[in-house]
Amino acid sequence: MTNANKVGNNSEQGTLRERAIIAAVNKAVKYLKKDPDKNFQKLIKLSKPFIGTKHYKHGSELVTKIWEEKDGAGYHMILRAINELDQGVLDNLVNSFMIKGALKASAYQDTLREKHGINIPWTLLIDPTTACNLSCKGCWAAEYDKHQNLSFDELDSIISQGKDMGTHFFIYSGGEPLIRKKDLLKLAEKHQDCMFMAFTNGTLIDEEFAKELHRVGNFGFAFSIEGFGDYTDDRRGEGVFDKVIEAMDLLKKYGIVFGFSACYTSQNYKAVGSDEFFNFMMEKGCLFSWLFTYIPIGKNAIPELMVTPEQREYMYYYVNDARKRMPMFIMDFWNDGMHVDGCVAGGRKYLHINANGDVEPCAFIHYSGANIKDMPLVEAIKQPLFLEYRKNQPFNKNHLRPCPLLDNPEKLREMVQKSGAVSTQPVDKEDVADLTSKTMLRSKEWAAVADKLWEQHHMRM
Repeated sequence: MTNANKVGNNSEQGTLRERAIIAAVNKAVKYLKKDPDKNFQKLIKLSKPFIGTKHYKHGSELVTKIWEEKDGAGYHMILRAINELDQGVLDNLVNSFMIKGALKASAYQDTLREKHGINIPWTLLIDPTTACNLSCKGCWAAEYDKHQNLSFDELDSIISQGKDMGTHFFIYSGGEPLIRKKDLLKLAEKHQDCMFMAFTNGTLIDEEFAKELHRVGNFGFAFSIEGFGDYTDDRRGEGVFDKVIEAMDLLKKYGIVFGFSACYTSQNYKAVGSDEFFNFMMEKGCLFSWLFTYIPIGKNAIPELMVTPEQREYMYYYVNDARKRMPMFIMDFWNDGMHVDGCVAGGRKYLHINANGDVEPCAFIHYSGANIKDMPLVEAIKQPLFLEYRKNQPFNKNHLRPCPLLDNPEKLREMVQKSGAVSTQPVDKEDVADLTSKTMLRSKEWAAVADKLWEQHHMRM
């Protein structure tokens, strides 16, 4: 695989003026811990020249508003990050994640979208390996051939091609990505202009690895956890919860950025959606929480774990209330479509590359018509399935029903069949009609509840 057919020329050097601004930004970041109020305001002001689109202008204005509300949860969330993170991690978050990955890249990526007529992702989700040291209930990765891997050179090329498109944030999943932690550290060190994150079960993080993370400074984590003790151990194995907490303590000690990723199900939704759990996670050092709901993918799927409409509604209200009170970034990927105009997959904001190299629209949509080992990334994004995504997004005018699988299964079935995409499941080649049949009834039940919520809370947004 080569870097041929680059989408554009995303110069890392920039103009002399840009470099001077970045130097000033770096200086402001260095003084954040000494005087957060003064220097955060300076940071926002210095960043404005990079804001090239209305979307990111709005984002800058929102951050300014959050910072000015000194009694708000958002202000205290930013203060937590400034006070708890290592200085080198803070530097990377501002430069790679905020300046290069969000502000500076926005106008560049908009130009590419218009020029090529395709989605350009803000982040890439990549599986370095299918191997995992656990076997969690209901996880589709448990079915995978444990020997599929993307080589170091293939991962390096994907990251380089992503940077050519203005992407500077890369997320690893799996399998358990930290089975490849030596390679992932090398990639983070090589691409210091990027920010990396891994979804992890947390059991492979030790003191030596934490020291290396502190050294490279641009690698964070989302710990997979299902609630206190028994809720996590029941799904992931005895003793896993305690190992996750030990790993969090280590990363907090070294000032590494991390949060938690929870899959809420019909069994644990109240355990996840509780002040007791969220407060404990913040106490351990979590700065963000990414919430997912259970999706019945693969032959070992357990449809009974899908939340009912009433349970999903409970999470909708809990998360929206928690955001107002808790100094943590909270995102519920199935109930927060109104903040991102629906589904973000298919390259609109992100895409997924599995360990076989298949370029999929989403981590939960295992169908593809392109492989990164056969073509450049830009060509893979032009595959018919991705073009169908682009044409059909958003999949519903009600952004509380964003997902083409869980909320609009007829849309997913239509797109896969029309595009000729094939199943990428290594063992269970699940036909899209069989997959969507599992969610059809639940999608209709949720529609009635979601339409009521949309009319009550979001119609005038």
